[in-house]
Amino acid sequence: MHPLVVVVAVASVVATFCWIASLVSRDHSWVDRLWSIVPVVYVWIFAGAAGFGDARLNIMAGIVTLWGARLTYNFARKGGYTGTEDYRWPILRERMSTAQFAVFNIFFVVLYQHALLVLITLPAYTAYEHRGTSVGILDFLVAFGFLMLLAGETIADQQQWDFHQGKKAARTAGREPSTRFLQTGLWRYSRHPNFFFEQAQWWAFFFFGAIAAGSVLQWTVLGAALLTGLFVGSTIFTESITKSKYPEYGEYQATTSAIIPLPPRRTRVARPA
Repeated sequence: MHPLVVVVAVASVVATFCWIASLVSRDHSWVDRLWSIVPVVYVWIFAGAAGFGDARLNIMAGIVTLWGARLTYNFARKGGYTGTEDYRWPILRERMSTAQFAVFNIFFVVLYQHALLVLITLPAYTAYEHRGTSVGILDFLVAFGFLMLLAGETIADQQQWDFHQGKKAARTAGREPSTRFLQTGLWRYSRHPNFFFEQAQWWAFFFFGAIAAGSVLQWTVLGAALLTGLFVGSTIFTESITKSKYPEYGEYQATTSAIIPLPPRRTRVARPA
C-alpha cells in the first residue's frame, strides 16, 4: 500500500478517536495530547516505505523524532496528560452555543488540526517520491538549522517553565510575584519565541522535500503555511485573554515583537503603577 494512503488511514482513525473521546469526556484537548506523537509516526511511515534505505528520509524521521520527544516532555511536565483541558476551550464554549461549539469541535479542533498534522509532514512524501536523490551539503545545513531551532525552542520553554515555577513558589510563600508574565531571556525579544522556533522548524522541514525535488515550488509547502496561519490566529486569541488578565500586557505588546525575535523598541513597564 502506498505510504500516503497509510498515513491518511492512520490519521482518519486517530481523528475519529479524538472526536469520540471529546464527546464522551467533554474534554477537547485530545488532539493536543497527540500533537507531538502522530507527526513522528507519519514521517517514519514514509521512511519505512523506502525500506529505511533513503538517507534523507532517515534524517527527516530522526530530527522529527527529536522534535516530538522534546515537545512530549514539555507537554507532560505541564500536566498535559493528566486530563487538564486547554484553558482556551472553556472560554470558547462560553462564547458559543452548544450547537456552534459542536460544529467548531468537529471541523476545527478535530478535522482541521488532524489534517494539518498530516500536511506538515508531507515534505517526507516529496522526499519519498524522489527517494534515491543524493544527500548533499544543503541537507546537512537544513538539518543543522532544524536542530538549532529545536535548541532555541527548548531554551524558550525552559525559561517559561522556570518563570512559572518561581511564580508558583512566590504565591505559595504568600508573596506577590515581581512580574506577572515572562519578559526576560528570549522573551525580551519576542512575546512568543517558542512559537517562532516551532513554526520555523516546519519551514526547515519543508526544505528537505524541496531539496529532494530540486525546486521550492512544491505544494507540500501548504503544511508550513497553514501552521503559520494557525499560530497567528492562536496568538491573537491567547493575547486577548492575557491582556484581559494583565492590563500591563499592553505595554509589553507595544515594546516587544510578537513572534520574530527582535530588539525591544523601548523600556517596558513590568507592573502596573
